[in-house]
Amino acid sequence: MSQLQTTQRSLEDLKSLAAQALEEAKRQGASSVEVDVSVDSGLSVTARMGDVETLEHHKDQGLGVTIYLGTRRGSSSTSDLRPEAMRETVEAACRIARFTAEDECAGLADPDLISRDYPDLDLDHPWELAPEQAVELAIACEAAARAVDSRISNSEGASVSRMRGMSVYGNSHGFIGGYRATRHSLSCAVIGEHDGHMQRDYWYTVARESELLDSAQSVGRIAAERTLRRLDSRQLGTCQVPVIFEASVARSLLGHFVGAISGGALYRKASFLLDQVGKPVFPEFVHIHEQPHLKGAMGSAPFDNEGVATESRDLISGGVLQGYVLASYSARRLGLQSTGNAGGVHNLIIEPGAHDLPGLMAEMGKGLLVTELIGHGVNPVTGDYSRGATGFWIENGEIRYPVEEITIAGNLTEMFKGIQAVGNDVDKRGNIRSGSILVERMTIAGA
Repeated sequence: MSQLQTTQRSLEDLKSLAAQALEEAKRQGASSVEVDVSVDSGLSVTARMGDVETLEHHKDQGLGVTIYLGTRRGSSSTSDLRPEAMRETVEAACRIARFTAEDECAGLADPDLISRDYPDLDLDHPWELAPEQAVELAIACEAAARAVDSRISNSEGASVSRMRGMSVYGNSHGFIGGYRATRHSLSCAVIGEHDGHMQRDYWYTVARESELLDSAQSVGRIAAERTLRRLDSRQLGTCQVPVIFEASVARSLLGHFVGAISGGALYRKASFLLDQVGKPVFPEFVHIHEQPHLKGAMGSAPFDNEGVATESRDLISGGVLQGYVLASYSARRLGLQSTGNAGGVHNLIIEPGAHDLPGLMAEMGKGLLVTELIGHGVNPVTGDYSRGATGFWIENGEIRYPVEEITIAGNLTEMFKGIQAVGNDVDKRGNIRSGSILVERMTIAGA
């Protein structure tokens, strides 16, 4: 295969290259092998204070090869997709494998789990956006934000991006699969000032299909409104109160949950949810499930990074932990089976309740609404949780004033069991879908 430009390669080209790499690995003595090939291209533009700040075209490609010599493993990668570079990459992986220690858990995914007839998930929606049009969108987005109020005094800019990629995975079980996917986004961040004090906030929209993006004017307006409402922030004294995590930050709680039930943490015994399958982890009303085959969703995938078929499944049902998040290696270390999660979860969803965010605030009455988290103060072994935060103090179910320079603390085990409600204001912009989450009680440390 000759070296083609990124935009000229087809999915069949990548499958052919993967097949050649698999054959070359067998020729060089590999007992088994897996190959990843990817190509993507895109455009990104940033405008600040009405002028173009950056305009970049992106073109990336890569080939990764993992060789197994029995239970010895070696990996190598290259950004050169020419046949001779592929052969050198295979040779390097074989050479590395000869010097690695044997590991009885190393190897390809079990052949019975490999995807054989995977669905089309409608992930490919190219955006024919010229650079001039992208510039206009970015400038319009920022202008909309700056026009909201004279207190919007500065800007970090507005950005527009479009991306289209192809990825192929193949292994010596006879599987070679691939698909195209797109990701487009528009974002804006601005700075507000009042009485010598400044605040910053942002907003963004992201989708596979450009028609599903929020308008540039809407993104700019929301970014400005979120910035303005943070002006004249106060600190709080130390207290213990209920806390609402706004939908955009509530996803982080579910991220900590996923981390705690992931194979790597479990076989290392570095998880606060060790040996909790079949036990209540959340209140009975909580239902958390994985839906990898949602059409056009940001986290959808027909198979995982090892070619294992993805499937819908419950992780939490009736508040009880139903299973773990496992790739093949971690599954073998635990004496279990892969769950099709090499590379992570796919569209993790916590089922929403009856209330929107104002409804949750009314239910809480008095407490803290968290809209931004700062830092990484989470202990995955004990579940101890302590992070900087900003947000709003709530009284009588309504926002009284913005707060900043505070720390919220608790323990994830208790926080999960203390969830009182999940909002129906679901944020669908990422791989984890959640509404706002009301937690019964946390410690707030302020001035």
